[in-house]
Amino acid sequence: MNDDEPIQLPIDGVLDLHTFSPKEIGDLVPEYLVACQQAGILEVRIIHGKGIGNLQRSVHAILSRHPAVERFATASATYGGTGATIVTLRAKS
Repeated sequence: MNDDEPIQLPIDGVLDLHTFSPKEIGDLVPEYLVACQQAGILEVRIIHGKGIGNLQRSVHAILSRHPAVERFATASATYGGTGATIVTLRAKS
């Protein structure tokens, strides 16, 4: 596979960032949220891992300024705790 080819992600409401480099999330997260919204998936779980929190802070910064995001919060322990964020999207009008 050519590095320039886009990776096709399943639009299922769960985005695991472990396989991506931090520089990719600036485009990846917003595009995934829009794709979920268009598919009618209004609750999304973004798995960023716990680590030292840099990726979580980056994801939260993206979410805080994304127009499709209604709210977001750290996931419950069942869904990844501080290693994941649950996002509620606005219904597409």
